[in-house]
Amino acid sequence: MAQETYDVVVAGGGHNGLTAAAYLSRAGLSVLVLERLDHVGGAAISAQAFEGFPTRLSRYSYLVSLLPEQIRTDLGLDIELASRQTASYSPYLDGSRATGLLVETPEGEATAASFRAVTGSEEEYAAWQSFYAEVADLARVVAPTLTSPLSTATAIRSQVGAPIWRDLVERPLGEAIERRFGNDLVRGVVATDALIGTFAGLGDETLIQNRCFLYHLIGNGTGEWRVPVGGMGAVTGAIAKAAYAGGAQVLTGATVTSIRGGAAGEGAEVTWTDGSGSHTAAADYVLSGLAPYVLDGLLGRTPSPATKPVGAQLKINMLLERLPRLRSGEDPKVAFAGTLHLGESYSELEKAYAEAAAGSVPTEMPGEVYCHSLTDPSILGDVPPGTQTLTYFGLHAPATLFEDPATREERKALAVERAIASLDRHLLDPISSVVARSADGEPCIEAKIPQEIEADLAMPGGHIFHGDLAWPWAPDDADLTTPAARWGVATDLGSVLLCGSGARRGGAVSGLGGHNAAQAVLELR
Repeated sequence: MAQETYDVVVAGGGHNGLTAAAYLSRAGLSVLVLERLDHVGGAAISAQAFEGFPTRLSRYSYLVSLLPEQIRTDLGLDIELASRQTASYSPYLDGSRATGLLVETPEGEATAASFRAVTGSEEEYAAWQSFYAEVADLARVVAPTLTSPLSTATAIRSQVGAPIWRDLVERPLGEAIERRFGNDLVRGVVATDALIGTFAGLGDETLIQNRCFLYHLIGNGTGEWRVPVGGMGAVTGAIAKAAYAGGAQVLTGATVTSIRGGAAGEGAEVTWTDGSGSHTAAADYVLSGLAPYVLDGLLGRTPSPATKPVGAQLKINMLLERLPRLRSGEDPKVAFAGTLHLGESYSELEKAYAEAAAGSVPTEMPGEVYCHSLTDPSILGDVPPGTQTLTYFGLHAPATLFEDPATREERKALAVERAIASLDRHLLDPISSVVARSADGEPCIEAKIPQEIEADLAMPGGHIFHGDLAWPWAPDDADLTTPAARWGVATDLGSVLLCGSGARRGGAVSGLGGHNAAQAVLELR
């Protein structure tokens, strides 16, 4: 049973809420975590998606880059993150010739040879190496600041080269890509990191695509995206274990219905419902792992529909009897081991964005495919030899495309059909010929549009970042006089702080929102 008063109540038991609970409970504070679902983890879970198969998929979030080594060390997290032998493979049809661009982990001669074969010269690979060396310089400056009070833009800028600051922070990313690279496919491979879960053109003056790009390249100073061994649920499980060990109390099946707060030091209250009725607890501070849009409603405000985030992805999980062969002749165990880019040349990305912005499902869906079981076979369980997982993450599939309930299922089916077609065009074996089937003969394919992600996870608009990402530093004129402001977790109520993806430096599976909110509370006490 919950007690009536806590030092801190955390609304939302996602990985960020659990991270905050682990830090605070280990510091001796009494902590209550309230989670609406019957399990913790939010989007960072592993689940058995297909009846009759024990395979546990990373159902929503799927790779890890931004989780700092400091958090893993601080909390003693027993998490293994495995490197993929392939960074990316981009199949490409050049007239009647099927080819592809391979980028290894780490890059070697095969990468250089692939660039020469696809582009016809040494120039594009040299430009690639130069650009990402500059990005790495910026990443090495920014990454260590993520677990500290916010740096200012000027402080970061003073430590990096002027060209990369201009290209990533001051001007739309598309300008740099078009200036630095000449090949359409290479341009697109660079651009994709700017569009994961972010609906924008590459020339967008708001620079939301630039911010998305930056977050995908700064993790631990390297930007490498790794596979969590045991699935994403292993990450959440380790963080939850640290929270329990500290003495945090976690209630599942507890739906928060209201939050009341005031100035720092004035305390707060949280009300929730569960199977036994309605309950209220008082706390010095409430940390919200929920999206800011959702938090507004819980605070008794009426959020404007115009401010509701708009997610922009199509997620498809599949189970295959075996990997399909590629028309290019590339070994499937190499091509599918990393990020396989589909329909993501620069011109294809821009065309798809224009079509989606005009209200149409893109004719050729851009997206990325991952086979996590090649890197981590442990997630498969007892399945027939050759079985593999396949995850598709589609770009430029905004929630607005599926807004009308009358056409939602039809449009979803069309988007899935076009996503699979974008893969089939590069295969000798169509997906339908290799997909596993359940006992009743149904293909093992699970698809989620933004509205379904919202329904499953209470992410407004199905937005995987809870809203547009912010720069991971403060504007020079920001007021950083309070701990909450310094750590990027402030709301307009001093006793209510953000601890989820909606916090500055939130987004992705990083634990940063939880870490930084916990540090702010410890400063406030």
